[in-house]
Amino acid sequence: MNNQFRKRLEEQEEELQAQRELETPEEPNMPKEDGAATAFFRKLFTEGVVSKESATGVLPYLIFLCVLGMIYIANSHMAVKNIRDIDRLNKEVKELSWEYKSLKADLMFKSKQTEVEAKVDTLGLKALLEPPKKIIVSNNEH
Repeated sequence: MNNQFRKRLEEQEEELQAQRELETPEEPNMPKEDGAATAFFRKLFTEGVVSKESATGVLPYLIFLCVLGMIYIANSHMAVKNIRDIDRLNKEVKELSWEYKSLKADLMFKSKQTEVEAKVDTLGLKALLEPPKKIIVSNNEH
Protein backbone atom coordinates (compact mmCIF):
# COMPACT_ATOMS: atom_id res chain seq x y z
CA MET A 1 0.00 0.00 0.00
CA ASN A 2 2.83 2.27 0.70
CA ASN A 3 4.21 2.00 -2.82
CA GLN A 4 0.84 2.74 -4.39
CA PHE A 5 0.51 5.91 -2.36
CA ARG A 6 3.99 7.00 -3.42
CA LYS A 7 3.21 6.34 -7.10
CA ARG A 8 0.05 8.45 -6.90
CA LEU A 9 1.95 11.32 -5.30
CA GLU A 10 4.65 11.17 -7.98
CA GLU A 11 2.01 11.12 -10.72
CA GLN A 12 0.24 14.13 -9.22
CA GLU A 13 3.52 16.03 -8.96
CA GLU A 14 4.32 15.24 -12.60
CA GLU A 15 0.89 16.52 -13.67
CA LEU A 16 1.34 19.73 -11.67
CA GLN A 17 4.76 20.25 -13.18
CA ALA A 18 3.39 19.69 -16.70
CA GLN A 19 0.63 22.24 -16.06
CA ARG A 20 3.18 24.78 -14.83
CA GLU A 21 5.26 24.27 -17.94
CA LEU A 22 2.21 24.85 -20.12
CA GLU A 23 1.29 28.01 -18.24
CA THR A 24 4.73 29.65 -18.43
CA PRO A 25 5.97 30.29 -21.95
CA GLU A 26 9.39 28.84 -22.57
CA GLU A 27 12.17 31.22 -23.44
CA PRO A 28 14.44 30.17 -26.24
CA ASN A 29 17.58 28.43 -25.10
CA MET A 30 20.16 31.22 -25.17
CA PRO A 31 23.58 31.13 -23.62
CA LYS A 32 24.00 32.99 -20.38
CA GLU A 33 24.95 36.59 -20.87
CA ASP A 34 28.17 37.14 -18.98
CA GLY A 35 28.37 40.69 -20.12
CA ALA A 36 28.36 42.81 -23.21
CA ALA A 37 32.13 42.65 -23.62
CA THR A 38 32.26 38.86 -23.28
CA ALA A 39 29.43 38.39 -25.75
CA PHE A 40 31.10 40.79 -28.17
CA PHE A 41 34.43 38.96 -28.07
CA ARG A 42 32.77 35.54 -28.28
CA LYS A 43 30.83 36.64 -31.36
CA LEU A 44 33.89 38.33 -32.83
CA PHE A 45 36.10 35.27 -32.63
CA THR A 46 33.55 32.52 -33.31
CA GLU A 47 31.94 34.01 -36.41
CA GLY A 48 35.26 34.36 -38.18
CA VAL A 49 35.55 38.14 -38.21
CA VAL A 50 39.07 37.86 -36.88
CA SER A 51 41.12 35.25 -38.66
CA LYS A 52 44.66 34.08 -38.03
CA GLU A 53 45.91 35.97 -41.07
CA SER A 54 44.34 39.28 -40.09
CA ALA A 55 45.47 38.88 -36.48
CA THR A 56 49.08 38.26 -37.51
CA GLY A 57 48.87 41.15 -39.96
CA VAL A 58 47.85 43.55 -37.20
CA LEU A 59 50.38 42.16 -34.71
CA PRO A 60 53.21 44.64 -35.54
CA TYR A 61 50.81 47.55 -35.10
CA LEU A 62 49.63 46.16 -31.74
CA ILE A 63 53.22 45.68 -30.59
CA PHE A 64 53.98 49.26 -31.62
CA LEU A 65 50.98 50.52 -29.63
CA CYS A 66 52.07 48.49 -26.58
CA VAL A 67 55.61 49.89 -26.75
CA LEU A 68 54.20 53.39 -27.19
CA GLY A 69 51.98 52.87 -24.13
CA MET A 70 54.93 51.66 -22.05
CA ILE A 71 56.97 54.71 -23.12
CA TYR A 72 54.05 56.95 -22.16
CA ILE A 73 53.80 55.32 -18.71
CA ALA A 74 57.57 55.52 -18.18
CA ASN A 75 57.55 59.18 -19.19
CA SER A 76 54.80 59.92 -16.70
CA HIS A 77 56.74 58.15 -13.91
CA MET A 78 59.88 60.11 -14.78
CA ALA A 79 57.95 63.40 -14.74
CA VAL A 80 56.54 62.63 -11.29
CA LYS A 81 60.03 61.70 -10.06
CA ASN A 82 61.45 64.96 -11.44
CA ILE A 83 58.73 66.97 -9.72
CA ARG A 84 59.50 65.25 -6.41
CA ASP A 85 63.22 65.94 -6.87
CA ILE A 86 62.52 69.61 -7.64
CA ASP A 87 60.36 69.92 -4.50
CA ARG A 88 63.06 68.25 -2.39
CA LEU A 89 65.74 70.57 -3.80
CA ASN A 90 63.55 73.64 -3.22
CA LYS A 91 63.15 72.66 0.44
CA GLU A 92 66.90 72.14 0.73
CA VAL A 93 67.58 75.56 -0.84
CA LYS A 94 65.20 77.20 1.66
CA GLU A 95 66.93 75.49 4.59
CA LEU A 96 70.38 76.49 3.31
CA SER A 97 69.15 80.06 2.81
CA TRP A 98 67.92 80.18 6.41
CA GLU A 99 71.23 78.76 7.64
CA TYR A 100 73.18 81.33 5.59
CA LYS A 101 71.14 84.21 6.97
CA SER A 102 71.54 83.05 10.56
CA LEU A 103 75.32 82.55 10.14
CA LYS A 104 75.62 85.97 8.51
CA ALA A 105 73.75 87.59 11.41
CA ASP A 106 76.04 85.80 13.93
CA LEU A 107 79.14 86.96 12.06
CA MET A 108 77.90 90.55 11.95
CA PHE A 109 77.22 90.43 15.68
CA LYS A 110 80.62 88.90 16.51
CA SER A 111 82.49 91.40 14.31
CA LYS A 112 81.21 94.42 16.25
CA GLN A 113 83.99 96.38 17.94
CA THR A 114 82.66 95.77 21.43
CA GLU A 115 82.43 92.02 20.87
CA VAL A 116 85.93 91.91 19.38
CA GLU A 117 87.30 93.88 22.37
CA ALA A 118 85.69 91.45 24.80
CA LYS A 119 87.20 88.44 22.99
CA VAL A 120 90.69 89.97 22.68
CA ASP A 121 90.73 91.24 26.26
CA THR A 122 91.25 87.68 27.50
CA LEU A 123 94.42 87.50 25.38
CA GLY A 124 95.83 90.65 26.99
CA LEU A 125 95.35 92.94 24.00
CA LYS A 126 93.77 96.34 24.55
CA ALA A 127 92.48 99.03 22.23
CA LEU A 128 94.71 102.07 21.59
CA LEU A 129 93.81 105.20 23.49
CA GLU A 130 95.76 107.55 21.19
CA PRO A 131 95.54 107.47 17.44
CA PRO A 132 98.33 105.76 15.51
CA LYS A 133 101.28 107.85 14.32
CA LYS A 134 101.96 108.25 10.65
CA ILE A 135 105.49 107.57 9.42
CA ILE A 136 106.52 109.62 6.44
CA VAL A 137 109.57 108.62 4.42
CA SER A 138 111.04 111.15 2.06
CA ASN A 139 112.42 110.12 -1.29
CA ASN A 140 115.95 111.31 -0.47
CA GLU A 141 116.44 108.96 2.46
CA HIS A 142 116.19 105.94 0.34
